[in-house]
Amino acid sequence: MWADIWHLEAHHSTALEGNTLVLREVATLLDEGRAVGAKPLKEYMEVTGYGDAASWVYREAMGAGDRTDDALITVREVRHIHHLAMSAVWQVSPQPDATDAESPGNFRRHDIHPFGEGMTPPSWRLVPAGLDAWANAVNTIPARLAGENLPELLADAHNHFERIRPFIDGNGRTCRLALNLVLVRLGYPPVVILKEQRAGYLRAMQQADKGDVGPLGEIIARGMIDNLNRFIIRVWPDPRSSSPLQPWLTRTSASSHCARPPSVGDWRHTNEAMGSGSAPRRRSTPTRGHAAPELAEPPTDSTGQAEAGSRADGVPL
Repeated sequence: MWADIWHLEAHHSTALEGNTLVLREVATLLDEGRAVGAKPLKEYMEVTGYGDAASWVYREAMGAGDRTDDALITVREVRHIHHLAMSAVWQVSPQPDATDAESPGNFRRHDIHPFGEGMTPPSWRLVPAGLDAWANAVNTIPARLAGENLPELLADAHNHFERIRPFIDGNGRTCRLALNLVLVRLGYPPVVILKEQRAGYLRAMQQADKGDVGPLGEIIARGMIDNLNRFIIRVWPDPRSSSPLQPWLTRTSASSHCARPPSVGDWRHTNEAMGSGSAPRRRSTPTRGHAAPELAEPPTDSTGQAEAGSRADGVPL
């Protein structure tokens, strides 16, 4: 189960950035360390790095690391995710404008030109304080769940990160991995944004830049439901069952041009596991008071070990 999501996430998240490896090539590379096909070396290294970072995220979120506090995420973890995701490709194709001080895991030291739709990232000197504020806001999510919607909270966090753009390259990949760390720590499976959703994802990001996070939240909610269906035992549809995400999906779909939301009545859950603001059960020691389900272990990174602790205007995601 974890391996399937690992392959899907590494494939689709890198494909959103233009990587052309197909899913079979990604799975072979991550599982066997073997490059098949005749793609540029850069593309294999992009997938290798993303796979390493995703493996670390899954294991850390499931309690395999040395985490000592209750924070959902820290700036140090964000920088470590970026380091893992970008180090492999940096060896063969470093960002041409980067200085040594902007290598993987380090903040940008360049200002970024305004995007075509008008959004301007902050000066590089404001990045450390900006990312501190972002992490502090994300860590308030559990306390805000009683009165707010989780997909929209995640969408706001995603857009906030992208507006800061703390790194010279790899911001989209790092942000998607960071939000999956948050999701798994909340008790949900990771979200995979599909490459087929790229155009809608870009439009949703642009709308979020203007203050409307609804379309981006809908994409995240659908991804949550897709992977919840991978982890929860399917049974005969129960008319009394409904996902806590379904009312939000129905509301947002009524005001958007997106496809009809998928049925969510065919998987079994309880109020304890799926109630508003609570998490599905997990096998590892619960981090927030929830029981644990039987889930397979997430994969290791490309070394076989668990590690310790573009947008439409042409700007990479």
